[in-house]
Order: sequence, then structure tokens, then C-alpha cells
Amino acid sequence: MTIKTKDQKINQNLNSLKKPVSSTKPLTNENYYSADQDWQYQSPTWFKKFMACEAEALAELKGDWTERGDPKALLVGNYLHSYFESQEAHREFINEHPEIIATSGKNKGHPKKEYQVADAMIATLKNDPKFQEFYQGDKEVIVTGKIGGIAWKGKLDCLPTNHKYFADLKTTQDIYKRFYLPDERRYGSFIEAYNYSLQMAVYQELVRQQYGVQAVPVIIAVSKQDPPDKAPVSIPQDLLDYWLERVKELQPHIEAVKNGEEEPKRCEHCDYCRATKHLTQIISLYDLIE
Repeated sequence: MTIKTKDQKINQNLNSLKKPVSSTKPLTNENYYSADQDWQYQSPTWFKKFMACEAEALAELKGDWTERGDPKALLVGNYLHSYFESQEAHREFINEHPEIIATSGKNKGHPKKEYQVADAMIATLKNDPKFQEFYQGDKEVIVTGKIGGIAWKGKLDCLPTNHKYFADLKTTQDIYKRFYLPDERRYGSFIEAYNYSLQMAVYQELVRQQYGVQAVPVIIAVSKQDPPDKAPVSIPQDLLDYWLERVKELQPHIEAVKNGEEEPKRCEHCDYCRATKHLTQIISLYDLIE
């Protein structure tokens, strides 16, 4: 992994952080994930990145840093999502990612092992009558609106025509695995660990603005175990309300950082901060354990 700006200083010049001119192009499935639209719209994905580390998020948004991580994990999730979007979308996804198909070994000509796991996850859902009944409606629905005067975007996996609820597919190693939440000094679910409650709160608000109803978010969780586990998971409305208010509280500072009006804070623990860190002052051994 390389850093495009290797000699970036801790005290960055705010003039270099100015937001590019936003595009006036309409938001579509084709440009939804483009850098230009990421500047024009806030989204749960980018908001959570800024919550984790403002410096890393801004560098990534500007194209100066590429997030590290296992690309296979993201591809496996998208592989599953594309299947339930449509047969055409699934074929197109596989054609766009030839690395999915093994070119040697016992799986030659077939999906690699991790995608065979994804196929098992797909099978456990599509063969479930309740899932088939529940997961009906428009797929990959773009919703937009404004929160605190800022334009937001979201993409719903499945939105029924009655708009009473929306469904979001989430994959995880084990639905019931406990994750340590350092900010709260307690253990929680994978939904809390990845802050999916914030995502669902924003989606609910955008659906309300666009369709005039308060739809109920339901996470369809499916595990990567053999055989896969699955469960529909609800989020209490008071927790959704809490996260929508937190977004409104945190948003002014995050927007100021994006616009170059305030300097981004460094977490000093993420990949970006470790790669760009400079020695400053000696710390106590007691500072090593937070």
C-alpha cells in the first residue's frame, strides 16, 4: 500500500484542504459511488469514516490515501448483494471481477472458496420462504434528503412498494459474536460494532423525507459459518432517534473539516495515522493503555 502524500505534515495547511467544486450531475446508480458525488453528498459510510478518524477520512476523500483492508471481504459482500438485486446485476458483477473465478487447482473454472461460502449464504436465504416473502420490492433504491441543511444520500437494498419497511443485507462472521466497544467500555453486537444503527437512522430519515412515511429498518443478517446462520434484526426506535440526533450534533464539525475550515483530528492509531506519524513528545508508559 502506498501513500500519495508521503511527506504530509501534522499541521496541514488549511488552504490545501479546500473542497472541490461539487458536480451538478444528478445522482444515479452509475455515479453513486463516484468521488464527485461523495463530495456533493454526505453518506453514512463517509460519516462513520470521519467519526473513526477525520485525518484518514479526509485524505481518502481527497484521493491522497487508499483505505487498507481485505478487498475480498468487500467483494464477497457485493457478490451476495448483486445476486439479490437481479440476475443481470449478478452476471455483470462476476464479469467485472474475473478474479472471482479460479484459474487453477480443484476449483478451476468455478468460484474461489470465499465465493463458494457466499453461494452458501445466498442459498440459505433464497431457500427460506419467509425471506422470499419479506425481501420483495424495489432493489438498490437511492434516497436523498437534507439533514441539518446538508445533502445526504443512501442506497436501500430492498424497499417494498408500500414503504412500510426497508431491508438491508449484512454479512458477518457470526451473528451472535460479541465485539468490544472501547468508547463505551462494554461488549456489543456486530451491529453496534459497525455502527449500523447510525446508517439505518439516516436511511429512515431519508425515506421519511422522500416518501412521507416512517419506514421500519430491518437488517437481514447472514453469517459466513458452515452452514450459514441467518436472522432478521430490528433496531429500537429510541436508538435510531439517538443516532439521528448524534449525526446532527457531529455534522457541523465534520462539514467544516471537509470544507477546509477546520483542521482534521488524527486518531494516531489507524493505518493512515501510523503511516504519516512524526515523533513529537515522549509519552508515559501509562498512556500506552487507554
